Amino acid sequence: MIEVKELRRSFGPVVAVDGISFSAEKGQVVGLLGPNGAGKTTAMRMITCYIQPDSGTASVCGHDILTDPIGARRSLGYLAENSPAYPEMTVGGFLKFICDVRRITGAKRKQALDRVVPMCSIESVYHQSIETLSKGYKRRVGLAQALIHDPDVLILDEPTDGLDPNQKHGVRKLINEMAKDKCIVISTHILEEVEAVCSRTIIVARGRILVDSTPKELKEKHHATLDEVFRKITQGKVA
Repeated sequence: MIEVKELRRSFGPVVAVDGISFSAEKGQVVGLLGPNGAGKTTAMRMITCYIQPDSGTASVCGHDILTDPIGARRSLGYLAENSPAYPEMTVGGFLKFICDVRRITGAKRKQALDRVVPMCSIESVYHQSIETLSKGYKRRVGLAQALIHDPDVLILDEPTDGLDPNQKHGVRKLINEMAKDKCIVISTHILEEVEAVCSRTIIVARGRILVDSTPKELKEKHHATLDEVFRKITQGKVA
């Protein structure tokens, strides 16, 4: 469902993503890990067609991000790092606007809203303006807009950032429930989250993929916790 081929992107003299390649299929939850500045968010922005690569390409459900960006965007849902939204809109108004953008109308719109509002536990703030919401609720509204069209592919940048422990548990449970029918890529710094939801782990540093394995295999290979493995790999302490 996702095929990434030698993606590269620089910002001036800084190489953010340095020729990464990987694929992900339906039923996989891929955890994209790395220290700050590793290139995770830049890679996600390229896959979701928000920025263009300097070289290389990627495809989403067979739609190339360079030659068919509209097709790629239709096939995916994207939760960006800061959950961008229009602060003056109500939650309901914003989600209806997203339905307009996605061309979801009539009975299908009602079905979509009836599905994602309880799924993301935002019933209690549905009529509030987004600027009045806590960071956790803004995050959940961002997740709702990513799910509104029931995409085959989800790209989630720090999906539980700002959520309390109960909310984190709810989002992780939701990801696990969706995993069998979708291809999901998650960027996170929370290694506990990787163990809770990810079937596969890609560790990135300095714009390059250092490891592509499973959490279980990594722990067994290095005889260490995932936290210890992450620090050793990203600090260059393992061969």
